[in-house]
Amino acid sequence: MAEKVTPRTLAGFMELLPQDQILFNQMHDAIKESYETFGFLPLDTPVLESGDVLLAKTGGETGKQIYEFNKGDSHLAMRFDLTVPLAKYVAMHQNELTFPFRRYQIGKVYRGERAQQGRFREFYQADIDIIGDGELSLMNDAEIPSVIYTTIKEMGFEDFTIRMNNRKILNGLFEHVGAGEIAADVMRTIDKLDKIGVEKVSSELEELGLSKEAISTIVKFVDIKGNIDEKLAALNSFGIENDTYKLGVHELEEVIKGVRLLGVPEKNFGVDLTIVRGLDYYTGTVYETFLNQFKEIGSVCSGGRYDNLSEFYTDRKMPGVGISIGLTRLFYQLNKMKLLTPTKESISDVLLIPMDDDLDFAFKTATALRKSGVKAEVYLENKKMKAKFAYADKLKIPYVGVIGETERTEGKVMLKDMKNGEQRLMTADEIVGQVTGQSVGKANTKIQSLMRRM
Repeated sequence: MAEKVTPRTLAGFMELLPQDQILFNQMHDAIKESYETFGFLPLDTPVLESGDVLLAKTGGETGKQIYEFNKGDSHLAMRFDLTVPLAKYVAMHQNELTFPFRRYQIGKVYRGERAQQGRFREFYQADIDIIGDGELSLMNDAEIPSVIYTTIKEMGFEDFTIRMNNRKILNGLFEHVGAGEIAADVMRTIDKLDKIGVEKVSSELEELGLSKEAISTIVKFVDIKGNIDEKLAALNSFGIENDTYKLGVHELEEVIKGVRLLGVPEKNFGVDLTIVRGLDYYTGTVYETFLNQFKEIGSVCSGGRYDNLSEFYTDRKMPGVGISIGLTRLFYQLNKMKLLTPTKESISDVLLIPMDDDLDFAFKTATALRKSGVKAEVYLENKKMKAKFAYADKLKIPYVGVIGETERTEGKVMLKDMKNGEQRLMTADEIVGQVTGQSVGKANTKIQSLMRRM
């Protein structure tokens, strides 16, 4: 006999039990529905790409994390995000797509980073992007917070803030203080402000070679306080005569106007001048979204505006704006904190239990229920009645329908509500009404028609 192999799942890969998978699918479907509400088109790019295509834009730490291998004469790589495959896709199909191209994709990506709690090597991302042909209206930047707001609400959260900034403002500021050539290092240092405080940030900026006057200006800038309008006013009166800075402030003002026109509540968005994400990628508006009561989770949705999505694959300029939700990480954190409530605990609505070997009526009833939108399964194992009800109870199936000789003769099912214990003899159309809340009259015609055809 062959030696048994111990079953195990690789570190950094999430594998869920059915009840948790139902919760995950619930979150997945809420995001998908929200994205489609705004007219985003579905896209599903391959997990595997040709190495030279996928790695064209990659370097630094990200390049070290990519899973790549050779198969025969082919050099292959697994996608590490959904943006590079999108860039390839748009470049390939640029003459077939309608621009602006609005796409969403929810799919797995792979990164060979060190596995740790809450960090995964295989994980789902849920992205949207709006890609322009040559140009893209700034009002698309304003629509993105509306999508974020709707999506986070669909997931069941009320207290969250979409924080916005514009990279041009920061770039203009650094040019003004003579730090343009080390802007990336300065922004990385500023990004530590919440963790290490003003004094240590100032010390690190000094180590970068900035003057005390330059450091004072930067610290004063990131310390701008107030509501949205007060911050915008402070930016306009800050005294920086730099074209890049002025353009960034103007763009931020226009985006804020658009967000307000789209009806996003003021309590759910704001200006945060410390957002410095995407140092080598984003060129304009940037977003980060936080659940206010659970900031330890970090940003749950982020992204921004970029100049040219497909520059590594085509000379055609394609500016865009997009966001990404790290679905696996977000689910893991929320589920660990027991913040997710299932809208429906079971896949099946009804479990039908035949009392004997005559399965004809049970199968016909199950088929009719399914065609009317009720998820039904038939218990087929030869077990005691207690075990059959225990099966339904463990899977949290809300209704159990018992079918014996009397029920078959009357063309009905003894339906038991597993929550309150009530049971009643019901026809198939009455079961549909009970489960879906649909009136019996509406359900009756379709059910009877189906039953007659069987």
